[in-house]
Amino acid sequence: MSTFSVYMIRHGQTYFNKYRRMQGWCDSPLTAVGEADAKKAGQLLAGIHFDAAYASDMSRAMTTANLILPNSGNAALSVTPMPAFREAFYGYFEGDDTSQTWYMIGAPHQAPTLSAIIEKYGIEKAKDFAKAADPFHQAEDNAEFWTRVNGGIAQLRATQHDGDQVLLVSHGNTIFSMAAKYGHLTSPDRPQNGSVTKFTISDDAIHVDYFGKKDQLN
Repeated sequence: MSTFSVYMIRHGQTYFNKYRRMQGWCDSPLTAVGEADAKKAGQLLAGIHFDAAYASDMSRAMTTANLILPNSGNAALSVTPMPAFREAFYGYFEGDDTSQTWYMIGAPHQAPTLSAIIEKYGIEKAKDFAKAADPFHQAEDNAEFWTRVNGGIAQLRATQHDGDQVLLVSHGNTIFSMAAKYGHLTSPDRPQNGSVTKFTISDDAIHVDYFGKKDQLN
């Protein structure tokens, strides 16, 4: 059996984050704050020798990973894009105002914000509700999301070796969904930009070691 560690980092702040826009498969550049988020994450990870580095293929994740590596002492590594670890796809709602969108999605279920949806129904239902509210029904539902992410997890299991330490830059709701599933989170708070969540992955299990850290790691 092989067991390896995955340090999953949320990308740095983007302009769409700053403007509070829905950002799943649409993309926007890192702000200056976002670049600082990435560099700080790298410094937080300094001393960890990574055996592989991956990122969602969104430019915000790739840019973050490429800032983390030199700041963590892993400049010799190159980043491999992994589309499987993209953010959830919000379909028709991509680029729309975040508060207005989640109100439209959640209000029919008496949950007018994403946090309210998560508290009342869980992050899984948030995806299902988004697909139902999308007039084109192209937003990812929970089953579609996990088919994609499980493919990425299977790829990691097939590629990494026992004892490996892996950098993986991804997105807020993707990281939150994994932590909620495997760590049984009860808080609706998603990970902040530049925060570190650590998973231990074996052939038959996934364990959440810690979630959303932005200071000392342990």
